[in-house]
Order: sequence, then structure tokens, then C-alpha cells
Amino acid sequence: MKNTNSSPSGDSAGLLGEVEGTLQGHRDGHGFLIPDDGSSDIYLSAQETHAVMHGDRLRVRVVRFDKRGRPEGKVLEILERKKRPLIGRLLLESGVWLVAPEDRRMGQDILIPKNGIANATAGQVVAVELTEPPSLYSQPVGRVVEVLGEIDDPGMEIEIAVRKYDVPHRFSPETLAQSAKLPEKLRAVDLKQRVDLRDVPLVTIDGEDARDFDDAVYCEPFKQGRGKKAVEGWRLLVAIADVSHYVKPGEPLDADAYERATSVYFPRRVIPMLPEKLSNGLCSLNPYEDRLSMVCDMLVSSDGAVTAYQFYPAVISSHARFTYNEVAAILGNTHGPEAAKRRELVPHLLHLHEVYRALLGERQRRGAIDFETTETQIVCDDNGRIEKIVPRTRNDAHRLIEEAMLAANTCSADFIQGSKHPSLYRVHEGPTPEKRQTLQAYLRSLGIGMGLSDDPTPREFQQLAEATKDRPDAQQIHTMLLRSMQQAIYTGTNSGHFGLAYPAYTHFTSPIRRYPDLLVHRVIKALLAHKRYTLDAAKMQVLQAPKRPGRAMPPNPAEARNEQERWEVVGAHCSANERRADEASRDVEAWLKCRYMRDRLGEEFAGTVSAVTSFGLFVQLDALYVEGLVHITELGGEYFKFDDARQELRGERTGIRYATGARVQVQVSRVDLDGRRIDFRLVRETEDGRGGGRGAAKPAGKVEAKNPGKKRAPKSAVEALEDVRQADREVQRSRKEVVAALHPVKAAQQAAKRAAAKAAKKTVGKATARKRR
Repeated sequence: MKNTNSSPSGDSAGLLGEVEGTLQGHRDGHGFLIPDDGSSDIYLSAQETHAVMHGDRLRVRVVRFDKRGRPEGKVLEILERKKRPLIGRLLLESGVWLVAPEDRRMGQDILIPKNGIANATAGQVVAVELTEPPSLYSQPVGRVVEVLGEIDDPGMEIEIAVRKYDVPHRFSPETLAQSAKLPEKLRAVDLKQRVDLRDVPLVTIDGEDARDFDDAVYCEPFKQGRGKKAVEGWRLLVAIADVSHYVKPGEPLDADAYERATSVYFPRRVIPMLPEKLSNGLCSLNPYEDRLSMVCDMLVSSDGAVTAYQFYPAVISSHARFTYNEVAAILGNTHGPEAAKRRELVPHLLHLHEVYRALLGERQRRGAIDFETTETQIVCDDNGRIEKIVPRTRNDAHRLIEEAMLAANTCSADFIQGSKHPSLYRVHEGPTPEKRQTLQAYLRSLGIGMGLSDDPTPREFQQLAEATKDRPDAQQIHTMLLRSMQQAIYTGTNSGHFGLAYPAYTHFTSPIRRYPDLLVHRVIKALLAHKRYTLDAAKMQVLQAPKRPGRAMPPNPAEARNEQERWEVVGAHCSANERRADEASRDVEAWLKCRYMRDRLGEEFAGTVSAVTSFGLFVQLDALYVEGLVHITELGGEYFKFDDARQELRGERTGIRYATGARVQVQVSRVDLDGRRIDFRLVRETEDGRGGGRGAAKPAGKVEAKNPGKKRAPKSAVEALEDVRQADREVQRSRKEVVAALHPVKAAQQAAKRAAAKAAKKTVGKATARKRR
């Protein structure tokens, strides 16, 4: 007998089954229940979500499954309302005050009584506290608790983001008081039981806009033994700021740092994990100042293998603060003006470059993945608005520091794992079977013969990246390779790092801005003292981390009974806050880009299709590095079918295809500042982006827009009608090309018929002319 209570998908509740979870709203009014048990999301119609809001905890009953086996539910009970202020703009419409939430997932505007607007005025951004939740027959009601200011105030997008994503941005009074009591400089007692490395020329190498310096590096040649048994290589020192000396478990500084878990970086502003006195002062390895550090002292062989290492607390004094560009210039010309300014340190930089090349060779041999993707940097003006967006180029100085930090992180993981002490690992897993199959289908569609095994290794991904790096669509292929892998997380269970091809990996090198690094320092210090570090019980008194799509629900802090489970809770908390910081940063960047593009409405640009979905094409502009959407309704008057395997949209009538990497010409048609959305209208494909008989928009090399940034003049009705006729002629011509390519015999027959008809018409015309004469 068939079990009617089982779900078609097999991993969600059966028909009429009850599920508890958190509501994830949608801007269109409906929502999805994210179950606590990690099973499939449950669709809730707009009617079901009218009495609830995004973030509420609900109990839902599965009432049906759609044609694709996806569950739909009915709300049975509201278990818990989300109790945080909402951010939005105060509006006055027909004498009624209301707030339109900044987070469109809330779904409903909030009514504000006249006596609840505080001192706010219409149009301002405010924080609202709900006084009455929504019901089936009424909207939510609230009162203004904070006025943030005008929407165009400099930095307002950041003020909105930190509240929208619950980013802690104010230190507690206890933390500020503790920070104020810290000494301005090192004391004699701070130097006890530390190795004095102040005479070693360690240097910091960071970006031009860096304000806190976590790490300093030094390298010298190393030789041991004689004759055939002689070992040559380098001694590499990586000194990391000793934050754990100042931030102790159970103290207010530690509580605030754990709550934040990471610093959050916005254009022109940083919300630090630690107060400025620590992050930019006592813990920052500023040049020519004595600082406490934890040192990873390594011996690296000539083939790039770390043959020995040790950790110890030290006191250092950075001998210089270098920028990446400055180091790259010195390495490129050791007799140039930059090198002349730092003549005494040039030999040490050359040794660092030598050990980097050895470490890079070892990285290639173990098969670690190294994608060359284009990163961008937003340059803002004095008002906090985008002035320009420029590509961020990585030079040898960036890679030098990266390899040194990777070496120190792997040594810390090896040290902790060898001591069998619980800790946080940085785990990055390979592709799931589903993502692997999708990637394989995509590669086959591009005619790439190299495939993936059932259990792919990092080396296979690196070989694919290497084999396709010279293709014009290399950027899109590498993006698909990246998307196929899972997101890196912090966890107490070591599963290795797939992308870096390491059996064990931790984060040790940035304790100023990452809490997991601070925990790793504490564990290493405990091991050096032959002790055991135990997690503070207060760390379990946090909210449960949100569920990730495709993963089981993170551990419940209240149910952590043993040490391993406690580390899992802390890892889930740090991972969730890392993603929260990324989301807040992306939100601010999206707002700034929308504000930037609002002044370019009507302008045309050349771009590349960066992603294809069932609802349209995402296009990145070549000149501005801004991404927008060409909705499927803008692609022409025919039905387009989305091919998930090929990652393309194909027109059923004409056969025209749009795939990732296609070159197109677009016009900026709409900018939705509140929705963080930029819409483009497809003007035409660039000449080198057109395909053959099938009209495929094939990937091609970079082509600049004709008259980039030029505004189009409004068209008359006659001109618009002629455009429609021309477009229709293009469609007819494209259709003939498709027929000719797919059915050559049929095409020849049709051509013969047209030629005969034309000849007959010509004969009739001549006969008529003779009669008239």
C-alpha cells in the first residue's frame, strides 16, 4: 500500500506533518519556512504570511506538494516574534504615518500613531519598535525609537546596514571602561617569559589604507650540516599581534569581541571587533614601537616544505611599514628610487621573495586551487559616494604575505592536532554530488573534455583552471568552479581545507579582527604552558546560529553538554557572524552602486553576461564593474527556456542563446535604490558576440562600448515604429538562418519557390507594361 504521508522529496515532513522553523519573507509577499531540522524549505502563500513577519518562529503544517514535489504549508502557531527594531523610512500618506521597512522581506508597512513619531519628519530614516504585531485583518503598529537622519546623509547606508543585519556597533560601557584602563605602552611585567626579537628587522606589509597591522614577517637564508647531508633553505618568522595578552576570558572586552566575532569592513569605515585603543594601538604592530606578539618560527626547505616550526611569545619592534605596491616596486627594481629609500631592508625583502617562490612551488605540487579572479575596489569621495570602481590587482607582494600566512596557519593546525586539543578549524569542503554533476554538465556544454572524478580532488580543479585560463570565457568558467564548492566554515571537527589542499587548517594570523584566531592563540598558549584551555561557559549563552541552505540546523547552545559540542557551538556562532558581516558589506556596496548608477540612467555600456537564471541575465559592465539584470521580458517577444546544465537561455522560435560570457550592449533603464537593484535593457549584442546560424551569443574578447556613457535622445512615434519593424525583420532573418542551418534541403526548396515566384511576378509586370503601351 502506498504511504500517502511521505514527501516526494524524501527529506521534508510528510503530508499533514507539522514542522517548526523560522520564516524567511519575500519582497513579493509570500515566504518560506526554514525548518529547524534542516529539511526542505516549506512555501507559505501571501495569505498565510499576512499575520507574521520575516524572522518569526512558526509551527507549520504541510498541506500539499506542488508538481515538482516542493511542500506548501499552513501556519498553525506563532512560536516567537522577532524582537528587534526595524529600520525604514517614515512616510506621510493621506494623513497616515507609516514606515516602509528597509528590509523588503518584512512584506508590510508599519503604521505609526501621531504620538509615536517622536521628533522625526517625513522622509527620514528611523528605527521602529513594534507595539502591535500584524494580524489577519490589520497591519503592524509601532513607534519610532531612534531617528537616524536623512537618506542622503553621508554614511547613512552604513547606519542602515548595521541595524538591518543586527551588527553590534556600540561597545558596552563596561568594555569601554576596561579599555580606558589599559596602559598606553608596554610595561616591564608584560615582557616576562618572552623572547626579545626587537633587534630582528621584522616588517609589516599591508594595503595603503590599512590602519591595524596584525602581522610582521622576516626571512633569512638557512643552512645546516655539511656535504651531502647539508640542508639549505630559509628561516621564516611570522609574528602575530598577541591580543590574548589583553583580552581575557570572562571579561567585558572578551564578551563584546565574541558577540561581534569579526570586524566588519565598509567603504571608508570599519566596525572593529576590538576598541580602537587595542585594534589601532596596543595590539597593532606599528613601526618602531615595542609590541607583544606570538611568533611562528619556521624552517622552510629549498623545495618549499616546512621541515620544522615552533611557537613562542615574544616582544618585537617593526622596522618598517611597507605597502604592497612599494614592495612590488622594490622587487621589480632593486636599484630604483623605492629601493634606495629602504636600502638596508632590501636584502630581507629579497629573502622573503625567495621563500615565497619556494612555498608557491610546493603549493602547485600539492595541487591547491589558485583562481585568478578580478576583485574590485570602491573609491569614494569626501561625501562617501562612489567616485570610481577600479580593479584590485594582486602582485607578488600580496602573494608573498599570503603564502607566509598560510604556512603559519598550517603549522598552528598541525601543532594543535598533534597535541589532541580541541580547537576551531577552518574547514572547506569540496563540491556536493549535486553541484559536481551540474558543473560537469556545464563543462560538457562548453566542449571542455576534462571531467571530474566521482570524488574530485583540488588538483583536478586546478588542472581545469590552468587548462581554461587562456579562453575568452575563463572568468566565467572559474566563477562556476568556485560556485561548485561549499562555503568555508569554522568548526571543532577537522575535515581539511579542500581549496588549499591542506589536511588541517586553522586561522591564527588575524586575532585583531577575527575571534577564531584569538581562540587559537589561547589554545597554543595553553599547550606551551602544558595546560588545557577550556571554553568560557558564557559563550554558550548566545542565540542559535541560523540554518544554512542545504545544511542541517547548527547545534543548539543550550544543549551543548561536552567540550566538543561547545566548540561546535562557538564555530557555528563565528561562521554565522562572518556571513552576517559579508551580507552587511555587500548591502552597503549595492546601495552605493545603485546611487552611482542613478546618475547614468539612459546611458549605454558594453558588458559581459556574468550569470544566467530562469528570469534573465546578470550583466557586468566593462567600464564600471557594476552588475545589473536584463529581465527575460527584455530579451524579445518569444519564449526563452532556461537550460540549467548549459547555464543559458534559449529562444524557442529563433534558437538564439544567451550564456555566461556572452558579450552584450545594454542601456541602464531603471535603478531601484531601496531594492538595491539595477535593471538594464538589451540594446544589441556586440558584433563579436553574435553566433553563427543559431544566433548564439558566444563568449568573446573584450570590446569597448561605442560612445560609452552617451545618452540616447527620446524617439518619435515614427522612429519607434520603424525600430519595431526593423526588429521584426531581424527576427525573420534570424529565423531563416536557423532553418538554413538545421534543414538545408528544406531551405533550398523554399529558396527555389521564392525565386520562381519572383520570376513569375516579373513576367506579369512586363506583360502589363506592354498592354499599357
